[in-house]
Amino acid sequence: MIDVGGDPGPQDVARRLREGMARGVLSFPLTAFRDDGSLDPDGFRAHVAGRLATAPGAVFPACGTGEFFSLDEDEYRTVVSVTVEEAAMGSVPVVAGTGYGWAQAARFARIAEEAGADALLVLPHYLVEAPQDGLAAQLEQLAARTRLPIVGYQRGQVAYDIGTLRRIARIPNVIGVKDGHSDLDRLQRLTLAAPDGFLFFNGAATAEIQARAYATVGVPAYSSAVHAFAPEIAGAFFTALRDGDQGTLDKLLREFYVPFVELRDRVPGYAVSLVKAAARLRGERVGPVRAPLTDPAPADLADLKALLTSGLDLVGASL
Repeated sequence: MIDVGGDPGPQDVARRLREGMARGVLSFPLTAFRDDGSLDPDGFRAHVAGRLATAPGAVFPACGTGEFFSLDEDEYRTVVSVTVEEAAMGSVPVVAGTGYGWAQAARFARIAEEAGADALLVLPHYLVEAPQDGLAAQLEQLAARTRLPIVGYQRGQVAYDIGTLRRIARIPNVIGVKDGHSDLDRLQRLTLAAPDGFLFFNGAATAEIQARAYATVGVPAYSSAVHAFAPEIAGAFFTALRDGDQGTLDKLLREFYVPFVELRDRVPGYAVSLVKAAARLRGERVGPVRAPLTDPAPADLADLKALLTSGLDLVGASL
């Protein structure tokens, strides 16, 4: 629980994240690979630097969009270290992904801590369903093994009930929850049950689609995969949402975001590989995705290029 008498470390990170969420989108950079599938640190560094230049609220390396599930521990260390270096050691909060069971998550957490990350995003555990007691114990076990503040991610087989939310909020270094279920009734109940200062943000796929709805239940902050390839579009949407510019929101949703989601939904895994392909279309040296993901088919790539071109034109930018 965030408490004025508690550990100042988690409080400080929570404060910085809250301030960041108010001024910009949460950026989830792509991990760069060479054509042979090996990690491309220089390509990744350039990509991260480009994202940071647009002033995101925070940066989340090695998460879902960054193909955490495809990285070994050495690659993970490089990805987190490069992000911390580019973020100038604290000017923008760096929240590194971790996951699998708590034992493996703790190994990645130690690497993230050594690399200088500010916090951890705990991705849903692998494969098995689990009861609420187990979901809470997963975070308790990890929290006992890291000094870093933790944000839980409820998506897939992870969905916290009110009792579990209250339990994990009592863990000193658990500072928030990212939501990917988009069950606004349930989410509203969770936000009302949480202690003051506990963070929530919208982590739905292509989160802008539901950003207005999330804001109505007190969760205006969101992650943006579009920021990985079109920060101009992501920034325009964020500004319109913040300013209540409904006309601009409707135009961007109707003419870019909804068609993008329809394209994304054509093939499983396009939530990552389509984003990476769009970044390549803009000259980003991010390379291909790793299996089990696949790069977009030529016809889908052509549709993506046309949509990206028209989307950028909406905000006065170009491919």
